[in-house]
Amino acid sequence: MSNETDAVLPNVHGVAGADGESQEAAYTVYVVSDALGETAEFVCRAATSQFAGARTKIRKIPYVRDVTQIDDLMADAAEENAIVLYTLVVDELRIYLQEQAEYKDVVAVDVLGPLVEAISARIKKSPKSIPNITNRLDAEYFKKIEAIEFAVKYDDGKDPRGVLYSDVTLIGVSRTSKTPLSMYLAHKGIKVANIPLVPEVAPPRELFLVPSRKVFGLVLDPNKLNEIRGERLKSLGLGVSADYASLERIMEELQYGDQIIKKVGCMVINTTHRAIEETASIILHKIYKGE
Repeated sequence: MSNETDAVLPNVHGVAGADGESQEAAYTVYVVSDALGETAEFVCRAATSQFAGARTKIRKIPYVRDVTQIDDLMADAAEENAIVLYTLVVDELRIYLQEQAEYKDVVAVDVLGPLVEAISARIKKSPKSIPNITNRLDAEYFKKIEAIEFAVKYDDGKDPRGVLYSDVTLIGVSRTSKTPLSMYLAHKGIKVANIPLVPEVAPPRELFLVPSRKVFGLVLDPNKLNEIRGERLKSLGLGVSADYASLERIMEELQYGDQIIKKVGCMVINTTHRAIEETASIILHKIYKGE
């Protein structure tokens, strides 16, 4: 799913040329926010209305959550010679965007920052730095609870119909971090279903009915998987020589999993040297960028 939207403001009172376009220069404004971006968009429209005839393209980029998103949008803004208008209340993101704007010689306007700093200095109190705080507390809480309940209900292929309603579906062989990753994403309000890939069990047909961009295949180094499964068997009081933890069985499962992942055509993430947070960041970046 893409969170980016474009709009072209009307050519009010402009003088049209032979091709129907305004003779005045067209330009693009990136409206960037860690929430909906409604405040920045309102300010943008109020400002652009002062320039009759100018063609303004607004590219709205809401829910910016990490610096990789900023890297991408700033690269695009520099290429288009666009103006960046932003409402980022998270200091790390706001400062990083400012630095990138200076580095790439992009005109960037901070809508909230100066006023927030002025209020903070006047009342001698630090801001909360929480995006969309006016509506967030109740809405985010219930969204998170709903996502957690969803992850539990559709964990480990219990009901493959969940794939049809999920924001993200994780697939992979046993012990590739599907369940913990599902719960981590659920705490961020993302509805996740996960499907185990087992050679003896055909994958559910639902897996091939959803866009591949919503599906992520998790893979792991065979030796690391052997170690993890061995520890799992020990914790259950079983011998590590069980077929479940054998390298031969693991290679068979990984090969089967690779076939299914290729058939689905989804993104593959190797979780061998990645923490849950890192893998989640890759997924969030992918779904918010909407590729």
